[in-house]
Amino acid sequence: MSFFGGAWTVAAKDLRSEWRTKESLNAAVSFALVILLLFSFAFDPDSEQTREFSGGLLWLVFAFAGTMILNRSFAREIPNDCLDALVASPVSGAALFAGKAVASFLLLMAVELIALPVFGLFYNVRWGRQWALLLLVVVLATWAMTVIGTMFSALTVNLRLRELMLPVLVYPMMIPALMAAMQLTTVLIAGEAIAGDNLIWLRLLVGFDIIFTALGLGLVETVLVG
Repeated sequence: MSFFGGAWTVAAKDLRSEWRTKESLNAAVSFALVILLLFSFAFDPDSEQTREFSGGLLWLVFAFAGTMILNRSFAREIPNDCLDALVASPVSGAALFAGKAVASFLLLMAVELIALPVFGLFYNVRWGRQWALLLLVVVLATWAMTVIGTMFSALTVNLRLRELMLPVLVYPMMIPALMAAMQLTTVLIAGEAIAGDNLIWLRLLVGFDIIFTALGLGLVETVLVG
């Protein structure tokens, strides 16, 4: 089986499985909306200080909600020894990782696209000024979270406390990508263009995606097989 064929087969299987139960999707969406609501009461949406760290608030919500989806990436294969069957299948380890990452990415994007309008409503954000660049930043940062989360989901799948260990391992690794996403999102929400020093953050985000995607594709066989 080709790399792209195998990756698409795995991604489609995960998406169908999640669509049947909607367990992690419903939990992540509910969590994101509740936290955004609580933040809107905790901070004055119209104050200048709140606008200065609005990107940080948004990406904290995305990071916490994302672990609910990423944790299920490999955990859903535990019943009936499905993971062993996947590892023994003709699908390569790299294709398996890519398929899992694509499925998690699409689920994360669905959560974020639901949460963004709610965030805009609570914080009086006008998306029309820089929406294309903001969408690019969301895609790049979400893929960064996905590749890190998918790799550590495979690493912790057989641990009893995987729900606890995954965030502990993932969040420190995500710090560069989250910092870049927070900075760029705050700038774009304010209606400013990405220029000057902010271009460094955008390059960091792109480089992070490339490096950790390559590492994930190259190391997944070692993580799964040992």
